[in-house]
Amino acid sequence: MPYITDTQRRVLARGTAPSHPGELNYVITKILVQYIDNHGLNYHVINDILGALEGAKLEFYRRVAVPYENTKLALNGDVYNAPK
Repeated sequence: MPYITDTQRRVLARGTAPSHPGELNYVITKILVQYIDNHGLNYHVINDILGALEGAKLEFYRRVAVPYENTKLALNGDVYNAPK
């Protein structure tokens, strides 16, 4: 959840990178709230935000998660072809 302490919020406001998932969630949430503040809250804006989040998620998966998993697969072997 994006509910972090005021001290953590001030540190992040200075541009410090998030150091744990709660801070990462907070930073992402702040960006989304700013987008809503700039464009208003309506179905189109909600749809834009959800589309951007989904696109970012899929690109992260494709560019970061898949190569990582492929490296681990080569290192540790395939669970789907494991001997019985």
